[in-house]
Amino acid sequence: MKVRPRRKEKRAMLVREAMTSPVVTIPPSATVRQAIRVLHEHDVTALPVVDESGLLAGIVSETDLLHDVFEHDPRAFARTAATATAPPPRRVAEVMTRDVEIALPNTDIAVLAETMLKTRIKSVPVLTGSDIVGIVTRRDLVAILAHDDARIRDDVLATIAEYEPDASQWDVSVRNGVVELHGRADTSAKRIADVLPQTVPGVTHVAIRD
Repeated sequence: MKVRPRRKEKRAMLVREAMTSPVVTIPPSATVRQAIRVLHEHDVTALPVVDESGLLAGIVSETDLLHDVFEHDPRAFARTAATATAPPPRRVAEVMTRDVEIALPNTDIAVLAETMLKTRIKSVPVLTGSDIVGIVTRRDLVAILAHDDARIRDDVLATIAEYEPDASQWDVSVRNGVVELHGRADTSAKRIADVLPQTVPGVTHVAIRD
């Protein structure tokens, strides 16, 4: 009796494959208004705060920066609080979060996503040693899931063609990000199964079947 090979599955994505890089940062000495402009100009929702040595000192988000920037006015919904008698501008150091959740490039993105949901953290810097190499936001997680199955399948086929001379031997199906490859389960197949999660956004698992 022929023994059918066990189904092989690979977790699809590590943090390094989902993170945004390079990272826009800001010093703690910057004013709140300067930080808001940086957020707007770069279309980001949070900024890692780095000291003079380039080390992570905190993180500042939209919510941090917008807190108390506007005051109530009976003539309008809101207006900026700055006036001739206003106090000196607040600095990023005064509003940033100092206790920062971080991730490593090889962290499983599923584990990080679960942590972000449980703690309600929206942005997580990614560090290699003391170097900030990326950042993962909820927007990045949504972008991963936004790849529909048809697009993922096209990307998978294109990737297989790069690594496998006879790509036609593979029957590829995708459902909810899970890729099933029907073909020979040899060394070539194992290499492809390792490559796909690293190069094709949206892949959640790879299963190889004879």
